Amino acid sequence: MQVHFGSLLRQWRDRRGLSQLTLANNADISPRHLSFLETGRSSPSREMILRLADELQVPLRSRNVLFAAAGFAAVYTVRSLDDSNLQAVMNVVQTVIKGHEPNPAMAIDQRWNIVAMNDATRLLTAGAAPELLRPPLNAMRIALHPGGLAPAILNFDEWHTHSLRTLKQRADATGDLQLMELLEEVKAYRYDRQPMGRGFTPHAGFAVPLRLSTTQGPVNLITTTMMFGLARDVTVSELAIECLFPADSQSSNNVIALGDAAVAWVY
Repeated sequence: MQVHFGSLLRQWRDRRGLSQLTLANNADISPRHLSFLETGRSSPSREMILRLADELQVPLRSRNVLFAAAGFAAVYTVRSLDDSNLQAVMNVVQTVIKGHEPNPAMAIDQRWNIVAMNDATRLLTAGAAPELLRPPLNAMRIALHPGGLAPAILNFDEWHTHSLRTLKQRADATGDLQLMELLEEVKAYRYDRQPMGRGFTPHAGFAVPLRLSTTQGPVNLITTTMMFGLARDVTVSELAIECLFPADSQSSNNVIALGDAAVAWVY
């Protein structure tokens, strides 16, 4: 059963916490016309869908759903990352993550599935349970699952709280049902062995670090995110490159030592 465009529009407006009057004013249309669009008394043009989607910050994948609900063809392409048209994208990804060594870096999609990683990240994930390393690898699962990095995280409570908040924010912002399912899955994890980091630890104030216990000593990492600007392809718009940097000189030395020793992290 096809969902009506007006119902979807209202869902996005509610998700953004906007009244009809506010959205109408922001989109420079009359509240009456917006009301008619939501109730189905009026049909939107392609230009109107784009205008409203821009105001509501609707992700490209969901914009295609809006177009389909209104009887239009999809506007934004959805390609596989091995598509020849995205070769330039993957070249950028490989250049960044390879160039970031000896520090960990990976490319993830909107649902935190890992689509590419460098050798340092492979070392980071090497001690995870086998079921977590079967495709598709999911960075959120590997980090928080009791069979993943969780037992080695020295500030686990802090990182766990931060991760769940980030996951919920993205699920709420996108309306992605699979993200909502992932959130519920991660929240349900139970730890037979208590992670090392109970409580919250002081940090620099500008970022929440990932503090790990490793065979070469503790490593404090801060993460940065790179995304492709002005993406018009759904897959590219959902792609992010996560680069982890040592937060201090001792962590930098320990990361280099880990790479030289080619040994797994302590779990």
